Amino acid sequence: MLDINNMKKSDFYYDLPDELIAQTPVEPRNSSRMIKIDRNNGEIEHKHFYNLCDYLKKGDLLVLNDSRVLPARIYGEKSDNGTFIEFLLLEQKENMVWEILCRPGKKAKIGTKFTFGNGLLEAEIIDVKEDGNRVARFTCEGNLFAVLDEIGQMPLPPYITEKLKDKERYQTVYSREIGSSAAPTAGLHFTTEMLDEIKAMGVNIAYVTLHVGLGTFRPVKEENVLDHKMHSEHYEMPEETARLINETKKNGGRVIAVGTTSCRTLESVATFNNGEIKACDGFTDIFIYPGYEFKVLDGLITNFHLPESTLIMLVSAFMGYENTMNAYKIAVEEKYRFFSFGDSMLIL
Repeated sequence: MLDINNMKKSDFYYDLPDELIAQTPVEPRNSSRMIKIDRNNGEIEHKHFYNLCDYLKKGDLLVLNDSRVLPARIYGEKSDNGTFIEFLLLEQKENMVWEILCRPGKKAKIGTKFTFGNGLLEAEIIDVKEDGNRVARFTCEGNLFAVLDEIGQMPLPPYITEKLKDKERYQTVYSREIGSSAAPTAGLHFTTEMLDEIKAMGVNIAYVTLHVGLGTFRPVKEENVLDHKMHSEHYEMPEETARLINETKKNGGRVIAVGTTSCRTLESVATFNNGEIKACDGFTDIFIYPGYEFKVLDGLITNFHLPESTLIMLVSAFMGYENTMNAYKIAVEEKYRFFSFGDSMLIL
């Protein structure tokens, strides 16, 4: 039994063989496996993602995160001596000013200048933060995002060691609002045809935006879970989505979040507005762990998450700690594929 007043990060550990970490995406997108779990009794079914429609009903609402991943990893050199540098853009602070991670960090002192893409992009370090991140001001001809699209690489997580052949494979088919440092990976399984099929069933589809920061994947360092501080991320709840959520709830339908980012957006909006869902935007550092009372969510589609991560804690909050750890144990035994390019969970 989990003691929710004294939760340790080690409570959320599970043993995962390296060979189960998916290195490449499957084709077609919706052919990945899907473990379906009843959140009340923990009952498990083994399916594929293309079976999702069997579990949806007319009047349900799927909420998707339409954030698009920035090709945020760029390689360049120090302007004065050509020393190699790698930047990872984390968060836009103002026009052309970004918080970044860089390696080797000791080469990036305030005032140091770098060039990327044979001069297509230049940067100057203007601040060094306490955690070692830098703040850089960029200059380029034309649009920064267009230049990044040309010279940047997808910021794949460190556990993926194979090079991605097609940049779009780390984007959802419905992504449109550029700004994430990592993909909202639960949505990678959808195809446009499948979304059309879902709509034709009378299931509504709505969008929120939450720009995924790398803080989402930061390891929990404190042994006591409650001591962990979440990184803040920007979200947006559009008017139309708020209306559809309220209508769905009123009519007895289910609100099903696609991904932990959509879940955190929904629950943040409800938390910040005394349970009310309305159009708004802002920053959230909501941390959902066992003991949290969900205000909006009736179902969750998600991938398998790292041991001891805030994301497995969120899943445990939604479907119960024992159900979660048992499902992960079975997924390992059944050789499901894990993490960003891995298989899916449907929790209803």
